[in-house]
Amino acid sequence: MKRKIQNVDIIGLGALGVMYADFFTKKLGKEHVRVLADGERIERYRRETVTFNGAVCDLNYLDAAEETRPADLMLFTVKYGALEQAMEEVAHLVGEDTILLSALNGIRSEEDLGRRFGREKVVSCIAQKMAAMKEGNAAFCTNPGELALGIQDGERKENLDVVKLFFDEMGFPSSCPEDMRHAMWAKLLCNVGVNQTLALYGGTYSEVQKEGEAREMMKAAMRETILVANAEGVDLTQKDLEDWVRIIDGLNPDGEPSMRQDSKAGRKTEVVLFAGTICELGKKHCIETPVNDIFMEKIK
Repeated sequence: MKRKIQNVDIIGLGALGVMYADFFTKKLGKEHVRVLADGERIERYRRETVTFNGAVCDLNYLDAAEETRPADLMLFTVKYGALEQAMEEVAHLVGEDTILLSALNGIRSEEDLGRRFGREKVVSCIAQKMAAMKEGNAAFCTNPGELALGIQDGERKENLDVVKLFFDEMGFPSSCPEDMRHAMWAKLLCNVGVNQTLALYGGTYSEVQKEGEAREMMKAAMRETILVANAEGVDLTQKDLEDWVRIIDGLNPDGEPSMRQDSKAGRKTEVVLFAGTICELGKKHCIETPVNDIFMEKIK
């Protein structure tokens, strides 16, 4: 009999974590969805009221250290800087048949999960097309977007099929790009450009939707990403850049990307995940990355 997912674990309760925990809890029932963290964080979750789009979330908060049941599906929604600690907190719950998904930005988290637990347990994933944010304990989302799923080297199509079937049965929005590696780099292309530019310059999407220094900085950072991607064997092109700029131009001018929200709130940003990746790979391939070097210096 084909393996089925019956239980979902959420690790990380940012905007996406709240949205996914709320969705699956309503679909599966509270007993089938665990929101896992360390004891101190769980106590805080229990004390405070978490809401999604104004409604109180009735979630199953559990101290990972006290749990013993192996996970069916683990969905990581922490910030990248917290991933290593999160992996250790739930490592004892990763069983033989556990499938791991990462909704983190960038292209590194699948590699990290694979090194720790075995790449065969990972299904590559991109969280895309959503408009979500969190202020304190209140999460908001005007567009839930989707999780794009696929497999890269070392990952198993059987696990992809199991997750896709589960998502379809739940009515959870998902897609399967033909070339997952290209899709992940294309999303990185967008984040390197718009996220970092608005974290540095401030303002809303309107700042990069008009001609000027910020818009040119965004495009220059994206061109550096294309050069590095090509050196890594990924066929990003000028068309990918133009497609993303067209999408960015169509966003709500008053909206803000997640990295701008983090910088406004004084939280640690994902600059190491974006510019850090491009600068590191640029050095590897002897490609100059002056714009991303500026992002690293001024944002970090």
